[in-house]
Amino acid sequence: MVRRNSTHWFQSRRPASFSQIHSVLPSTGAGYTEGAVSCRGVEPIVQVRNLTKRFRGVQKPPGVLGAFRSLFKRRYRDITAVDGVTFEISPGERVGFLGPNGAGKTTTLKMLSGILYPTSGEATVLGFNPTDRKPAMLKRIALVMGNKMQLWWDLPAWDGFLVLKEVYDVPDAEFRHRVDGLIEALDLSEKVNTQVRRLSLGERMKCELVAALLHDPSLVFLDEPTLGLDVVSQKRIREFLREYNEQRGATLLLTSHYMQDVAEVCDRVVVIDRGRLVFDGSLGELVRRFSATKVLKLVLNHPVQESDLRRYGDVLTCTEYQVVLEVERGQVTSVAARILAEQPVEDLTVEELGIDEIIRRLFGEG
Repeated sequence: MVRRNSTHWFQSRRPASFSQIHSVLPSTGAGYTEGAVSCRGVEPIVQVRNLTKRFRGVQKPPGVLGAFRSLFKRRYRDITAVDGVTFEISPGERVGFLGPNGAGKTTTLKMLSGILYPTSGEATVLGFNPTDRKPAMLKRIALVMGNKMQLWWDLPAWDGFLVLKEVYDVPDAEFRHRVDGLIEALDLSEKVNTQVRRLSLGERMKCELVAALLHDPSLVFLDEPTLGLDVVSQKRIREFLREYNEQRGATLLLTSHYMQDVAEVCDRVVVIDRGRLVFDGSLGELVRRFSATKVLKLVLNHPVQESDLRRYGDVLTCTEYQVVLEVERGQVTSVAARILAEQPVEDLTVEELGIDEIIRRLFGEG
């Protein structure tokens, strides 16, 4: 049933050289340098200007009596989920959308895909107003949500693909060629005829990706696509997304609480906190801007008292033979030289502070 032609499918619409894509796709804008696709003179695929979304929520009074009164006379308050966000995304980019719970990430994705109406501001997706939900736009986008499914629980995944084929009006030959390639790329050959309810979480998410991509969208929104998956499944999905972007030229906008997803898939990061955009640039720039320190990892020849190491910097961890220190960025060279001269060091490495910790501190300070 499944033809083994995933490599051919990935490359079937790829230019003779991927550098040809570079020559026609615009640059990303602020701070985006690492792995950027240069696309000067081409219209951004997503344009957002002062996008704002407010919800009206019930203000619950304290106590039982207050709760009883609210049944008859309610007080309301405005909740700002997204507050004046502005950014652009160019064709072919892989953009990570980061923020704590409640920051407005999913709300923004829903506005860009036309599920929610903005309170104010403007958004343009593929040249369309997403709230119009015109078929010409919907056929060129996809939304994958890790906590929601579009496949039917009691049907085999293949039957769900057939239904979506009709929804998106995909010609038979294109459908078979495209879906077979996706199935092969995601190693689902033995699973597509199984009821969705009987698949593992990782297998279900892979099937969801096939369902989302079978109409060959040029813009893919991914909201927590690796949520709850095991490490192996997470890695395979990250690899697949990067391959899909590189071979098909599709634009990816990814939200995730797993920083590894963003680090491995995305070249550019947009950080949102309390509905407001606080950073837009490369991962490297994020590290440089929000981390004033670096990490020194030591392997010792014999144990040293932790108190003897505190004069070099903050001791993050200290075991018998391994120590991790946090040192001011400007003092790394001198501190490393002192440690090598004064301590029984077998090995010393210098690393940037982990992206997880940088984001945690950024949001904590916000």
